[in-house]
Amino acid sequence: MTAKAWLSASLLLVACGAPPPVEAPTALRLVSLFSAERVDARTAASTVPARTELRFTGAQPAKFAAGPGVTALAVRAGKLTGRTTTDTAALRVFLPSAAPGGDFVYAVELRVRASAGRALAVNLRESGAAGDPFASPPADWPLFGPLVPGAALRTYTLEPLGRMPSQRAQEILIAPTDVAGASFEIESVRVILAKEHVASVPSGPGWQALAEIYRETLVARAPETLRFPAQLPSNAWLDIALGMVEDDALRFRIVVRAGGSETTVLERTVTQPQRWEPQRVDLTRWAGQPVELALALESERPGAIGFWGAPVVRSTAPRAPLRGVIVILADTLRRDHLDCYGYARETAPALSRMASEGTLFREAISQAAWTKVSVPSLMLSLVPSSHGVRSFADRLPDEASTLAEAFRAAGFASLGLSSNIFVGKLTHLEQGFEEFHEAASLSGDPGSSKTAREQVDRLLPWLDAHRDVPFFAYLHVTDPHSPYRPTPPYDTRFASAEHGARHDREQAELRKHIAHPLMRAFGMPIASEFAAAKIEPGPYLDVDRAWYDGSIRAMDAELARVFERVRELGLAESTLVVFTSDHGEEFLEHGATFHGRSVYGEVTQVPLVFWGAGVPAGQIVEQTVQSIDVMPTLLELAAVTTPAPLQGRSLAPLLTDGPSASA
Repeated sequence: MTAKAWLSASLLLVACGAPPPVEAPTALRLVSLFSAERVDARTAASTVPARTELRFTGAQPAKFAAGPGVTALAVRAGKLTGRTTTDTAALRVFLPSAAPGGDFVYAVELRVRASAGRALAVNLRESGAAGDPFASPPADWPLFGPLVPGAALRTYTLEPLGRMPSQRAQEILIAPTDVAGASFEIESVRVILAKEHVASVPSGPGWQALAEIYRETLVARAPETLRFPAQLPSNAWLDIALGMVEDDALRFRIVVRAGGSETTVLERTVTQPQRWEPQRVDLTRWAGQPVELALALESERPGAIGFWGAPVVRSTAPRAPLRGVIVILADTLRRDHLDCYGYARETAPALSRMASEGTLFREAISQAAWTKVSVPSLMLSLVPSSHGVRSFADRLPDEASTLAEAFRAAGFASLGLSSNIFVGKLTHLEQGFEEFHEAASLSGDPGSSKTAREQVDRLLPWLDAHRDVPFFAYLHVTDPHSPYRPTPPYDTRFASAEHGARHDREQAELRKHIAHPLMRAFGMPIASEFAAAKIEPGPYLDVDRAWYDGSIRAMDAELARVFERVRELGLAESTLVVFTSDHGEEFLEHGATFHGRSVYGEVTQVPLVFWGAGVPAGQIVEQTVQSIDVMPTLLELAAVTTPAPLQGRSLAPLLTDGPSASA
């Protein structure tokens, strides 16, 4: 049966209330099978670093100073109290001595009460650092989270975006709320360094990161051995990654015990911290047998900690008609800048080929005009008023049912690659993935938005390793996002170097007139600010659009590699690829630039293309659809159980060759 015939039969079965005929994948997740009773030689951490905590009472109370927007700052009943007069009010507290060097800040923990507000934020500085400590608004600070206002003190644990050296933890800037006219109390401020955190991590399951790449993890301390009885399926192999957090030498050993004998199937000594080392362990010789898998960690230093990353016994099976799903999201991409949607410039030849070989939806609408709100809608098939994410600090609850969780429950291997801080732990969108790469894990310039090359470099070997099992991958790239200037040679593909130099000079002048702090940081003026700076918007925005288009073209070149690899691996007939965006961008069409400031078409109309298994080639669907429709469509086509409730509708009936769908 061809993939297209299978799709048609599946849709008929779904319409009749019967599930499509898809073989159930096998995935034995050791994280789920873990039992504390099956840990041999249980060991505690050998040393626990001293706790760093500031309080405002006792022999040496913490020192503090009011910042902008804070009044009546004083210690009352052992708490630092005050009021805010602006929505960016902040203050400073000071560590009595420098934090130990050679470490990193894991988190800052605060005991705070605020009478009103939605968010609080923290920033860290070295003592005596030059410049105004409050030059950037709290919304731009690297530690922030949701605030629960009221009469009770609450504990908030804020993790930084990326690795923050411990020497920065000398002056602590605190924005206790994000509204004016609120009262607040701060009972304590605690800086948790990475070594202290590691010492507190218990053996067993967890969600652990090495260099901001997270995996479902079994944590162990040498010389612990973790044991797992299992009935191995046919064609079984163990998918696992090894890693450690401290400078050490750890020996990871995996033993299979079966029929009274033991066989060592993996021995690896790891010496490089903060790096995952993926391994594939062949278990086919024990197919159908009851065995015990033993994961042993050895070190000269008792208590040394090691990570067994995302350990899953998978079964290689004959390829089903729909085996893999890849969702590619290009951040800040408006559809009318793609030639497959009629744009004059050839910005995306690979995507145009994808559209010609698949189905293009002419009218697709995003649920929001910025990433923080729109991607949860895509990943949960819920409108913003239902999923509850509306502001910087909002997070999804653990009970949320994401697209990744649905695929995980069905036994799919899953990978998330994020290039935007809002897509990950800051919004709790990492849930459901076996492996998730936060934006902070990227090695390039942190001020650059050009991420497609590195993210595709990470995706391709993962596809190679998981081509014979059901898989789900989410690839989020930000190349179209500001700053628009693309990497060479695309920086001069549509704009001259001379025009680019003029643009840089004009942007420096424009920043002086941009009133909104966040927009000033991005260099995004409104119409009246162009006038105040005496700069003609037309030529300026011509360069912005040219760079924007060049960034799309550079991204497209990297995405071409994904389509090529899917074909090379023989997955084109069994893999479904979806390409879309979270929102578009304004270029002064309605008086503003950037996004998230309006809901005009230029920011809410997004591309949507389906390509691959069973998708009709060259079809254009004129019917208006929404981003919330993607999740139910993918789950139906993959025959994966749909969590309830979903507010989108499946587009599977439109993925036909019928004339009603075509232009």
